[in-house]
Amino acid sequence: MRHRHAISDEHWERIKNLLPGKRGDPGVTATDNRRFVDAVLCAKTGAPWRDLPERFGDWYNTWKRFGRWARKGVWQRVFEALQDPDLEWLVLDSTIVRAHQHAAGALKKTAARPPKRWAAAGAASARKSIPSSTASACPSGSC
Repeated sequence: MRHRHAISDEHWERIKNLLPGKRGDPGVTATDNRRFVDAVLCAKTGAPWRDLPERFGDWYNTWKRFGRWARKGVWQRVFEALQDPDLEWLVLDSTIVRAHQHAAGALKKTAARPPKRWAAAGAASARKSIPSSTASACPSGSC
């Protein structure tokens, strides 16, 4: 059964020969490129790398492999192969999506709030170890 974020058979056929790890390529022959692409699709839908399902293997190795493919330009070739000719590129990432100001707890841009006077008054007055009500009950200090 195909999972929700898995790459379709049609798209896989379009990109499988663009990916490193084929027989004849230098280095290790990859046996799990499709599983790796599925893992990236799952992670890039909003799940943190650490929360990848176990069926994709170790999250750290998946993350490192994603970075290596990015540096080598593999994802660029994949995007070009899968690009819809009618649309411009559309890649959304949390680094470019802005939340509404109220979602972030920002101060409202209304009139400036007056300063809190109690903080300044408290700093100027001397501290007392005995409350004033107790001190006045025994004025001579003989209690």
